Amino acid sequence: MKFKRLTLLAGHYGSGKTNIAVNLAFELKKQADRVAIGDLDIVNPYFRTKDSAQGLAEAGVSLICSPYANTNVDIPALPQEMYALTDDQTLHAIVDIGGDDRGALALGRYAPAILEENNYDMWLVVNRYRPLTSNVADTLEVMNEILVASKIPFTGIVNNSNLGADTTEETILSSVAYGQAVAEASGLPLIMTTVQQKFFESLKNKIPDLFPLGLQSRVFDKQ
Repeated sequence: MKFKRLTLLAGHYGSGKTNIAVNLAFELKKQADRVAIGDLDIVNPYFRTKDSAQGLAEAGVSLICSPYANTNVDIPALPQEMYALTDDQTLHAIVDIGGDDRGALALGRYAPAILEENNYDMWLVVNRYRPLTSNVADTLEVMNEILVASKIPFTGIVNNSNLGADTTEETILSSVAYGQAVAEASGLPLIMTTVQQKFFESLKNKIPDLFPLGLQSRVFDKQ
């Protein structure tokens, strides 16, 4: 997988953006010396990249997130350091955007610089098994709401359809057509289908562009 300097992940609440962001940050570290993960989620304080702070630090990945992450203080604040994502073009980063259009509003302040540099990917993370993205039409509606709020066009689709700890191989296989249909209807490429590591070997020859989420199973189980 070849990364742009910035990879932005957005989607519906509970689509699994945080888990994917953490795993992609480890993958990106194989390709770039200076890597960060930025957590712009100021809406949902429960599933945070902060949960993976120790593992990220051990891998040499910087974490930029709200100073109130994983505390009892619920203030929608982002640190000044977040501007490094746009100002420091020697830094490669994965950015976890908040859920839906409300969360994407936080990205809007960085949009002009991101679009000017034009070295980014903006991927929509979709989960067929979430109530508001169970079909193509509803998923595209969520996508368009995020686009309006963030002011940054999407460049690809990530199919992360799962049922958390209840996910089976059939769960994943049954979502492939949905992921492809969302990609076709949106006019965007299907970048990958994600699976827990335990399913990767048995499914890698059945699903194209399969990406294993093998590093943060605790986060996955919390989706």
